[in-house]
Amino acid sequence: MIAPPLPAARFWRLSAAGALSFLGVWSAAALAGLTSREFLPAPWDVLARFAQLLAQPFAGHVLLEHLLSSLQRFAMGFVLAVVVGIPLGLLMAWFRWVDRIVTPAFEAVRFVAPIAWVPFAALWFGTGIGGPVLIIFMGAFPPVLINTYRGAKQVDRKYIEASQMLGASALRGMTEVLLPAAVPSIVAGLRISAGLGWQSLVGAELIVASSGVGYLMVKGQAAVSTATVMSGMVAIGAVGLLIDVALRRVQLVIEKRRGL
Repeated sequence: MIAPPLPAARFWRLSAAGALSFLGVWSAAALAGLTSREFLPAPWDVLARFAQLLAQPFAGHVLLEHLLSSLQRFAMGFVLAVVVGIPLGLLMAWFRWVDRIVTPAFEAVRFVAPIAWVPFAALWFGTGIGGPVLIIFMGAFPPVLINTYRGAKQVDRKYIEASQMLGASALRGMTEVLLPAAVPSIVAGLRISAGLGWQSLVGAELIVASSGVGYLMVKGQAAVSTATVMSGMVAIGAVGLLIDVALRRVQLVIEKRRGL
C-alpha cells in the first residue's frame, strides 16, 4: 500500500532536518580532525571557496563561466537527443519495419555506459566541443526514445485505424494522434534524460574538455584543493536540481491540463 503524501509543512521540516543532520555530521567530522582539513574541509571552508571561485578565475575562468560552458555543451547534447529521439520513437511506434530495423542496434548501444564513449570521443574530437556533446547525447538519447516509443504504443489502436480510414498520412497520424497521446510519457522521459545527460557531461569534462565544471574539478584535484572539488560538486548538484525542477513543473502543467 502506497503511503499518502506528506503535508507540505511537514515535508519541508523533514527535508530541513535531513540537510541539517548531514551538515552536522560533516562539521563534526571536520572539527574532530579525523583527517587534514586539506582533504576534508568544513562546510564553511567550502562555502568560502565557492564564493572565491565566483570572483576569482580558476583554471582560466570564474565558476559562472565554467558553468555556462558546461550548460552550453549540455544544451547541445540534450537538444540533439530530443530532436533525434522523439521522431525516431514515433516512427518506430507507427511503422513496424522501422521498429524491427532500429531495435537490435539500439538495444546493443543503450547498455554501453556513456562514460565508455570517452576514449572514442577523445580520439575523434580531442578536447573540442564535439566529444562532450557525443557523450551527453549517448546518455540522454535512450530515455527519450524509450519513453516516446512506449507512450505512442499505449495509444488505442482504434484511433490509429480511424485516422488511416479518414485518409490521414503517416506524418499527420504521428503528429496528431501519437504525439499528443505520448506527451506525458515523453516529458517523464525528458526528466530522466536530462539527469543522465547532466551526469554524463561532468564525466566527459573530467577527461575531454578544457573548460567547464568537470574541468575545474580536475584542476582542483591536481592542486590538492578538496574545497575546489567540492565547490564544483555543489554547483553541479544545484544546477541539476534546477533543471529537474523546471522539467517537473512542465510535467505537472501537462498532467493538470490533461486531467491526470
